[in-house]
This record gives sequence, structure tokens and C-alpha cells, in this order.
Amino acid sequence: MPKRILVVEDEPNMRLLVAEELVDAGYDVDEAENGEDALRKFQERVYDLVTIDIEMPGMNGLELAGKLREIRKEAKLVLLTAYSHYKSDMASWAADAYVVKSADLTELKEVISRLINM
Repeated sequence: MPKRILVVEDEPNMRLLVAEELVDAGYDVDEAENGEDALRKFQERVYDLVTIDIEMPGMNGLELAGKLREIRKEAKLVLLTAYSHYKSDMASWAADAYVVKSADLTELKEVISRLINM
């Protein structure tokens, strides 16, 4: 059974790109366009890993990561953002990994593979 990943990203093109790359890599992928949608899906299904955009309207990715941790402490969380300054933010420590967005998703796929197969 393929591992299940939830991709949380407010930008439709980036969400589609990440989801397609992960499906091509053999994962079962669901998508959420914001934190509220992601929280609802996370409560309905069990995910092996969640990728989370930090800069989103409404609930941002750091808030979402904290809420997901409260629901399932063992959940694997990867923060995905265009802004590297979040790496030093204490709240980003709620995640298992931090990846700076790029059109080349090699690093993201490597991080996901490492975390999901731990």
C-alpha cells in the first residue's frame, strides 16, 4: 500500500506541481489549499507525511504544524516555503524538516523519502 501524503499549498500551480511529482514517485497524495482544509482532512484520514507551505492566508503553516502535532505527535511534517528566514524561527522546530521551495523538487522528494522510511 502506497504511503499517503497531504500537500498543503495555497498556490494552485505549486500545489499541482508538488502533488504530481509525489504521485509520480509512487505516493498516494491528497491536496489542501489552506490550513483549515488541511486540518479537516488530517482529522478524517491518516497521513504518513504532510508538506506545509508556511505563507498562507488565514491559518499559516506554522500554526497548522502546531495543531497537527497536537492531534498526532508522531506525524511527519515538512515545512515548504520560499523564505529561508523561517529556518531560525522556533515555531518551525515543530516540523521534522524544512525545505526551501524550488522548481526542482529533488531535495523535497529526498527529504520525504528519508522521513517516510524511518
